[in-house]
Amino acid sequence: MPLDPLPDWVPSRQQAIGTRIRDRRRDADLSQVDLGELVGRDHKTIHRWETAATAPTLVDLLLLADALGVPLADLVR
Repeated sequence: MPLDPLPDWVPSRQQAIGTRIRDRRRDADLSQVDLGELVGRDHKTIHRWETAATAPTLVDLLLLADALGVPLADLVR
């Protein structure tokens, strides 16, 4: 059963994850288009994750971590 409304800490945590994705992407010198191609998503989806408009799934996070060459924990801690 989904929580409605979400606890207050969830949006801030989602924003922090998006920021980490963006920072790691930039560290890897990748554009949103480049990263999207590596994980099989379009650049608009990458943008939505980075701005916390939507949340990546666990599978997406695993693909991102692999494409960026970082441990999954670095994206979600």
